[in-house]
Amino acid sequence: MKYETIIKKTDSLLKEIKSLRPLAKEELAQLREYYRVGLTYSSNAIEGNSLTETETKVVIEDGLTVSGKPMRDHLEALGHAEAFNMLYASTVSDEISEEFIRMLHHAFYHGIDDRNAGKYRNVKVVISGTEYLPPPPEKVPDLMKKLVAGLPEIERRHPIIAAADLHTEFVDIHPFVDGNGRMARLLMNVILVKNGYPVTIIPSVRRMEYISAVRDSNFGNLDGIRTLIAEMSQESCRDYLRMFSGK
Repeated sequence: MKYETIIKKTDSLLKEIKSLRPLAKEELAQLREYYRVGLTYSSNAIEGNSLTETETKVVIEDGLTVSGKPMRDHLEALGHAEAFNMLYASTVSDEISEEFIRMLHHAFYHGIDDRNAGKYRNVKVVISGTEYLPPPPEKVPDLMKKLVAGLPEIERRHPIIAAADLHTEFVDIHPFVDGNGRMARLLMNVILVKNGYPVTIIPSVRRMEYISAVRDSNFGNLDGIRTLIAEMSQESCRDYLRMFSGK
């Protein structure tokens, strides 16, 4: 499989990264903010948010609004940044529980729709651009319990594969009314960060490739999403080394 070759190269880069650790406190703070802005911008942009990366930075760091941009776009930026803080606060010993997933969604979504924030959907949803139909709402609670119960098995796989597979299973269930894609990308990063990998960002320029890979994964073809996440993890490792290897 293509992703297996990519993962081997990525793990070699990870060894170099580990040799640079620990970073200084100031460097860690800068790195965290770099990822907070980058992941917030890219993940929202994939879903159609109109804020640029610079505008996203202004909104979440300075608390300013951008003239001519929808208020919802601002709320998505603020909410995602809050959810990212939760991701970064999780530790190696923390488990991904239903409570954590609900809290993560609430952090992202409460400014947009507090009534549905952190609550599983009670309506059917349709995903545009695909024939895949997520399960009916009455099945969501049991499916989420099954997903969480199966996480130990998922996490026995290589971390990059585990991150991709958790992304797939979560998106298949589509447990919330909105924000499922962003939640899936946050959760995959929980696994990656817990295992020492840098935050992995899927840039908006690869949106169509990402959407195609997600669509294939809905129907059981995991190669595309595993390969894409492996490639993006490798790029995140290279980015990390560009920033710190010459310090």
